[in-house]
Amino acid sequence: MVGGEHSRSSAHDLPTPRPPGLTRRLGPMTRLIRGEPTDLLLDGPASAELTVVLAHGAGAPMDAPFMDTVAVGLGEAGIATARFEFAYMARRRSEDKRPGPPRAERLIGEYLAVIEALGGGERVVIGGKSMGGRVASMAADQAAVRGLVCLGYPFHPPGKPEATRVAHLEELRTPALIVQGERDTFGRRKEVEGYALSAAIHVEYLLDGNHSFKPRKASGATEGEHLRRAVELVAAFVASLG
Repeated sequence: MVGGEHSRSSAHDLPTPRPPGLTRRLGPMTRLIRGEPTDLLLDGPASAELTVVLAHGAGAPMDAPFMDTVAVGLGEAGIATARFEFAYMARRRSEDKRPGPPRAERLIGEYLAVIEALGGGERVVIGGKSMGGRVASMAADQAAVRGLVCLGYPFHPPGKPEATRVAHLEELRTPALIVQGERDTFGRRKEVEGYALSAAIHVEYLLDGNHSFKPRKASGATEGEHLRRAVELVAAFVASLG
């Protein structure tokens, strides 16, 4: 069971050799734990009582640069972090195909299985990048997790602001943090501020950031600054949950 292996890991463990396909951008103490229902990439203290679980976006894996930066940054801040891949993304590593993601609703069961493997809702804060955060938001109340973190939430498909994905967010009970770029084409600040979101949700905006938090040069901000700020916000949110 993944949860058991996770709890037995220690800071003394040598990093597990990475399987083919994983990038070289991972932190030196990132640990790969193989198990069911999925492999995990772990950062931060192995003995932590609370773990932040991050799922990837629709088109990039758990070791994409954005995911690496956030997970390694949280680990360095003393926050235990676990990354995983949905089955369709994991298949891309072993098959000569690039299967697209199923509907987000069909991925909820996979996320719930990871939560259970890591000890259940009381042991985790869940979330992810874009689609990963959306799936987490649909599983959060059901799994009774401690908190929810969405990094670039896809409030609607680009160019289709009328096709909102916010109905379940209006009734969300789980304490939640959404970090959103101001000019994110999946939900710009002016659009998001008009939604009737649950009082349990707090939204933090990054100046001129796009869906991956990258600002335009004229804004005076940088992508690196925004990613560091995102890590700080998530770390502070996790600390607030006690």
